[in-house]
Amino acid sequence: MHRRTLLAAALAAPAIAPRGALAQKAWPTDRPVEVIVPFPPGGGVDIMTRLVMPLVAARIPGMTAVVTNRPGAGSQVGLEATFNAAPDGYTLGATSTPAHSAIPIERSARYRALDFTFLANIVEDPNCLYVRAESPIGSLADLVAQAKAKPGGLDYGTTGIGSDDHIMMLAFEALAGLPSLTHVPFAGVAPLIPQLLGGHLDMGVGNTTELAPLAREGKMRGLAVASAQRVPELPEVPTFRELGYDIVAAAARGIIAPPGLPQAVTAQLEEAFRSALADPGFVRDAARQAMPLRPLVGAEYKAMATVIDTQLHALWKLRPWKG
Repeated sequence: MHRRTLLAAALAAPAIAPRGALAQKAWPTDRPVEVIVPFPPGGGVDIMTRLVMPLVAARIPGMTAVVTNRPGAGSQVGLEATFNAAPDGYTLGATSTPAHSAIPIERSARYRALDFTFLANIVEDPNCLYVRAESPIGSLADLVAQAKAKPGGLDYGTTGIGSDDHIMMLAFEALAGLPSLTHVPFAGVAPLIPQLLGGHLDMGVGNTTELAPLAREGKMRGLAVASAQRVPELPEVPTFRELGYDIVAAAARGIIAPPGLPQAVTAQLEEAFRSALADPGFVRDAARQAMPLRPLVGAEYKAMATVIDTQLHALWKLRPWKG
């Protein structure tokens, strides 16, 4: 009887283990991973996300990535959706700093900027100031002269209050001693461009990724770019420094996840991003999109975000940004 009892227990043990395993399925299963882009389709963050995520998914067996756009409030809506999602690996999000940190400094937000799981920064895209091709504003000097001659008479569009574009323009206004220009915030660059091309805005402030294709088509002209040196995609556009304004500013775009993402999932994603960002095909495609790369994975990305967050808190004390 004793031997039969032991044999029954031994036979029962394998049946118990699979049930426990089924209760904790390995990530990912056949469920798709949603990647939330907090801007409308067609902008720099959207293009970057749709370019890199298929490569990341291809490196993780069983993973399928589905990109969805949730624009609103200068990326706040999408960032809140990412932050408050379950930390199970099935919701990721794209983001862009400094807006990522600027939003909760300026207003109430349902996320904490540095508590996300930082997976990979991909792009560092310098800011630029641009006008439509036929604009009467021929140069940055023209802009300064017109702004001083007509206080409040010029306006500019950005991708939102506290966005990298908005913050750069505030710095330029301060250095140039300009009266405040009229700020017109949009939910992303995609709705901004038609308004500028249609003559409803005097200027746009954005990034080189967004300007370069339109400049090649002869639809836009850059007045100045906020990079340390001229960018290869826009060799004819001078830097702010060349024109006497010490401004270097950019949008750093990457992929994040909710706080508390399990370490095993985080490690898989970090390794997949590291491999995808080094892929020669991805590098070529990024170059075709005029997408300036700055790969930073995991802790390196978090460190960069922390520095930017600290700088923004200091800036807020000196020059709070408002709409």
